[in-house]
Amino acid sequence: MALVAPFPAKEAAQNSAAHRISRGKGAWFVLLILFVLLLGTLFPFILAAMNAIKAPADYGANGPLAFPRSFDLTALQNFWVNVNFPRKLFNSILISACTAVLSVFLSLLNAYAIGIGRVRGGRALLVVLMISIMAPQEALVYPLYYMAKQVGLFDSMISVILILGVLHTAFGTYLLSSVLSTFPKEIIEAALIDNASRWQILWSVVVPVLRPTLAVLATFFFIWTWNEFLIPLVFLVSNDNQTVSVSMGVLVGATTSDPTAIAAASLLGVTPTIIFFLIFQRTLTRGVAVGAVK
Repeated sequence: MALVAPFPAKEAAQNSAAHRISRGKGAWFVLLILFVLLLGTLFPFILAAMNAIKAPADYGANGPLAFPRSFDLTALQNFWVNVNFPRKLFNSILISACTAVLSVFLSLLNAYAIGIGRVRGGRALLVVLMISIMAPQEALVYPLYYMAKQVGLFDSMISVILILGVLHTAFGTYLLSSVLSTFPKEIIEAALIDNASRWQILWSVVVPVLRPTLAVLATFFFIWTWNEFLIPLVFLVSNDNQTVSVSMGVLVGATTSDPTAIAAASLLGVTPTIIFFLIFQRTLTRGVAVGAVK
């Protein structure tokens, strides 16, 4: 029998050190790319913050990319007072929160019926929902406007909550139904053996398992609703019912000649969403991680 010579320890150590050095260089390269992407993501926010505190003369003399040589909060104060920003902020929070709750609730019921209930035509219903996701909002505005007029919900925040809640439900149903289609049947069968009803199975068995995914969906729906512009613009004509995004659009159209006012509006408009994202960042990370493990 031929003896195999053992691998030299010195060569093995050299290869291991070279491998660590290679991995270290790769990690630094990835971090560099992520840092560049982070700067690109934060650049609009930094630019808006820089121009929001500039005086108009400073902006006109040095341009939008120069660091501010003055500290003037007039643009921020004017936007805060002229558009009644606290009222707009309350409207946006209320509409976004109610829409997120409604969308998650409807998506959960639909996905439970399709993924676990195995209703007839569930796959065809998912196809219809996907088509509705791809439909442009401009094609839906007039019939929704006519329906809101007929039922007396025009210029009411309830109409925006119902419309956006149903529109977001299409995506939520598709996502949750794909998750529930792989839900362990043994758990459902054990609950049925214990004489649990369908409603009890949903709230006592399914919802606790899906809680991280539902939290992620609610966060996405909140941010999407906050950034929505067309539907609130059409259905909320009263100044007291308008949202932050609508007030920003109206301001840009009225004061196009004042770039510092536009920067102030952009800064105040995007700051609440950044704060919301930072607060629920752990929830998003936990939900994505749990979904990956499942």
